[in-house]
Amino acid sequence: MSYSKKALDQLEGGQIDDFKKSFQQALDNDSDDLLYSLAEELYSLGFSNYSNTIYEKLFKKYPDDDGLKINLAELAIDDDKDDKALNYLSQVSSDSDEYVRSLMVAADLYQTQGMFEISEQKLLEAQKLAPDEDVIKFALAEFYFTTRNYRKAINLYLSLITSGTLEMSSVNLVERLGVSYAEIGKFEQAIGYLEQIKPINMNSDVKFELAFTYFNLKEYQKAIKAFEDLRDSDPQYSSLYPYLADSFVNLKRVDEALKAIQEGISIDQFNEKIWQKAGQIALMANEDDLALKYLKKGHEIAPDDMEILTLLSDWYVSHERYSDNLTLLEGVFEEHVVDAHLAYNLALSYQNTGDTKKAAKNYELAANELSDNPEFLKRATLFYREAGKPDEERKYLKKYLDIVPGDIEMEAMWDEFE
Repeated sequence: MSYSKKALDQLEGGQIDDFKKSFQQALDNDSDDLLYSLAEELYSLGFSNYSNTIYEKLFKKYPDDDGLKINLAELAIDDDKDDKALNYLSQVSSDSDEYVRSLMVAADLYQTQGMFEISEQKLLEAQKLAPDEDVIKFALAEFYFTTRNYRKAINLYLSLITSGTLEMSSVNLVERLGVSYAEIGKFEQAIGYLEQIKPINMNSDVKFELAFTYFNLKEYQKAIKAFEDLRDSDPQYSSLYPYLADSFVNLKRVDEALKAIQEGISIDQFNEKIWQKAGQIALMANEDDLALKYLKKGHEIAPDDMEILTLLSDWYVSHERYSDNLTLLEGVFEEHVVDAHLAYNLALSYQNTGDTKKAAKNYELAANELSDNPEFLKRATLFYREAGKPDEERKYLKKYLDIVPGDIEMEAMWDEFE
């Protein structure tokens, strides 16, 4: 028995001290081929430091061996020694039989560094040199998938699948293809692939993509079943709850929607979008006080979220709590309001708290985007009439009657001008 085989047997048996002795004996006595095989075995078992010792010994003996350079580069990458890895890789010339492999390792390294353009260049160069290599197609597909370039990933996954390759490196390519289609909004194509995956082989992300695809196809009953399956297997997957709630809403099952989003709150109390959805659904359920509670919590977590801010402002205005709305918005817009809808809410609030000057200012700001909104135009007309500003009243009244010509009350006001 070789010392290499003895060392591996001792390692498997948990005899660490004996393994260390046999490992040293292997270094001193075994052939280079045996040592190379031992290094590969140790690397696969997670003992990369021992692999590195062997490769460095062999590299001193065979300094021109490009395979050893790449092995040492991979170990350096694992040890976060990127400069050392690049030094080894740079020594592999473009006419080497190992050059394509060196490009693949370099691509991985640059991707981990966030240098995606260089990583892509390395992979494309490898593909050009070996266009029929499935491993390269897969690596390029995975690169595009992880960098969210799903359209390019789809072509590569399709090429692999149509050639009969359904899995590589423990990655299900059918799953990848289905998720990629879903991510670009091709839900009909996505569902055909996602439904092929056995539930036992689905992780939480894929379960979410399946449920999300049903949701976007408006198959809400199937979406509910899929979201609930995800919830049962992974209740901490908080992104599911707003969509589960919306699925119930679309089936007009508001009470169940409210229960679902409240369950989401119990799981993730720091997700402002769950609080936002809870507020919206509470309003649908005529739970106004509960809606206010949820929206205020969402605003507390994410004060810069414009959607939540708008919903909260709308709640105050619809409940005629104008002072509260001013307190909410004045702290956000110290100079001027850039959102027309919120400017309108401010205009109504100032109007109803007696500040005509600020109300007029915000009506004008809102008019930049709401000049075709009949409700806004009517409110503005009545405001300027009450404020005794006939020119402004006439301007908004004319715009209103162009859109709603049959309003008898407003036509009578126009007749007064005529």
